[in-house]
Amino acid sequence: MSEDKAKRILLVEDDDSLANVYTTRLEAEGFTIQRVPNGEDALAAAVSFHPDLILLDVMMPKVSGFDVLDILRNSPETANFKVIMLTALSQETDKQRAEELGVDDYMVKSQVVIADVVERIKHHLGMA
Repeated sequence: MSEDKAKRILLVEDDDSLANVYTTRLEAEGFTIQRVPNGEDALAAAVSFHPDLILLDVMMPKVSGFDVLDILRNSPETANFKVIMLTALSQETDKQRAEELGVDDYMVKSQVVIADVVERIKHHLGMA
């Protein structure tokens, strides 16, 4: 896969070790990754990096994933970006809130392995 054709993923995750695992795996799958540690940086990176998909944590410093999703969906420039929330929150109410805000997919960290996440990313990018 040539570099200019690589799908771009914005990884929004405040846990460094988890972010490193995901970055390594996704780069091995041929994706171009930009990782940011918080919601504030995610909003700036969404506009500058223009990712094909955003992998978004919910509980983060500064701006929560829910707020990031809400802002993305309400900005014409980012409204159609694919967003997968990857979170420790397993409550049905959290999932419903994400869906109401327009998330493309919602995955609970404790219930998935990285291969599942890669599969969902490829699905949403039309690669599966």
